[in-house]
Amino acid sequence: MRIFFLLLISVLLTSCAKRGFITGGMKDTIPPLLKLSEPKNFSTNFKGNTIKLQFDEYVKLKDVNKQLIISPPMKTKPLITPMVASKEIKITIKDTLLENTTYSFNFGNSIQDNTEGNPYQQFKYIFSTGTYIDSLELKGTIKDAFDLKTDNFVSVMLYEKNEKFYDSIVYKEVPRYITNTLDNSKTFKLENLKEGNYLLIAMKDMSNNNKFDPKSDKIAFFTETITVPSDFAYELELFKEDMPFKPIKPTQASGNRIIVGHEGKADNLKSELKNGNEIIPTVITPFEGKDSVQIWFKPIKTDSLSLKLNRNNFEKQFTVKMKNQKADSLTIKAKQSGTLHFRDKFTITSSIPLIKIDDSKIKLITKDSVPIAFSTKYNPEKQEVEIDFKKEPLEKYSFTLEKGAFTDMLERESDSTGYRISTKDVAEYGNLRLQLEGIKSFPIIVELTDDKGKILASAYSEGATVLDFDLVEPAMFTIRIIYDENKNKVWDTGSYLEKRQSEEVRYFPTPVEVRANWDVNQTLKFSGG
Repeated sequence: MRIFFLLLISVLLTSCAKRGFITGGMKDTIPPLLKLSEPKNFSTNFKGNTIKLQFDEYVKLKDVNKQLIISPPMKTKPLITPMVASKEIKITIKDTLLENTTYSFNFGNSIQDNTEGNPYQQFKYIFSTGTYIDSLELKGTIKDAFDLKTDNFVSVMLYEKNEKFYDSIVYKEVPRYITNTLDNSKTFKLENLKEGNYLLIAMKDMSNNNKFDPKSDKIAFFTETITVPSDFAYELELFKEDMPFKPIKPTQASGNRIIVGHEGKADNLKSELKNGNEIIPTVITPFEGKDSVQIWFKPIKTDSLSLKLNRNNFEKQFTVKMKNQKADSLTIKAKQSGTLHFRDKFTITSSIPLIKIDDSKIKLITKDSVPIAFSTKYNPEKQEVEIDFKKEPLEKYSFTLEKGAFTDMLERESDSTGYRISTKDVAEYGNLRLQLEGIKSFPIIVELTDDKGKILASAYSEGATVLDFDLVEPAMFTIRIIYDENKNKVWDTGSYLEKRQSEEVRYFPTPVEVRANWDVNQTLKFSGG
């Protein structure tokens, strides 16, 4: 009986036990800490070439080549080891250090604990080859000169303005001091500086060599000389310079077309095409989506043509080898299909430049076969024909293009074709009135964009401070204004060597929403620089 009782108690205790799982405890969120450094951090009279950093736990290096900023920059990068988890990081300096100079190694967020990846944020190791640590600093902000979004990993540099300084130093020499915004900030702080006069530069350094390459890099500069110490917060605006026009060797694309790739802008480009002494008439158009132009001409049988290109003060001559190729065919197509919005013009694109538009061979009628008056305008640069007419809501339109409505430069007529298009109700659109305050100069370009910078509507004002954008498609608009200083109706970038800043661009700080069947009256107040 006693044995039975003991067995019963054992079964009951077992059945009442709770089931559970073994947990790993709380997640480690504590970053590693530096225990010891040899030589000590902030040492003076530094003479060696080896630095050892010991931490309280195993650490690993992540993106150290991108995160580590050494100021002043070294011509030969130091060796950082090991690249596997360890409690010690060793820095081997392979460059000759400058005398009486304070050096800063900013590791950014590259030193992390091995288990959870907690970063030792903005850890700096600092030493001086002289008798003291320079302690002055300079701070400011970075923005893009045109886009609302600013690049990350922007280098900010100081060049000493001494007897060795020259204007083109940014192309050839590394700066005296450097820092980087890394991936999480649009502000900068240059630290451990010595007193003096400097050139202040910011750069989106695509090749990571601390030198300005205008083909790939953006640059910003402060026009006046910087004097350190300074309590002023500097603002730098990054821009991409326009490269000088430089053509690439022309190639034949068809029996009537030559393509010329190029660097820089190709506006105002002129061409002279010759077969021996005979000048062949040409038409130049951009090659959409590519840094190229198309040079159109009537087909000619020859082994080669002479092509001279001229833009502003640039001139160069080429010989283009020619083969017996077919000429491009003439095709036309409508840019819109389905719906034509009230702010748009019905647009037809041509595969070849046109020389004639015959309005008598274009018919436009409503769904009730009522003829509609229209006008046409040809844009030779885009090879587009705009057909403008008064649009009515909830209407359907039919376009008929008879044979010969268009004639291309090869004197070929377009085939007959037709298009159907319709409009929406005006209640599906909204109206936006902008009242501008604090505009410091005219003319200005006012643009409504989406959140990616695509222009949805624009206006040009030579003095008007009330602008109406009627019948716009419902959207959340970002609004920017461009101070068009040279009155050419486009934004112009800057030039470092010419000491010319980009034309000023200002954004309204909050997006403006326009809904269907809404009238929005928005005051935009701009002040300051």
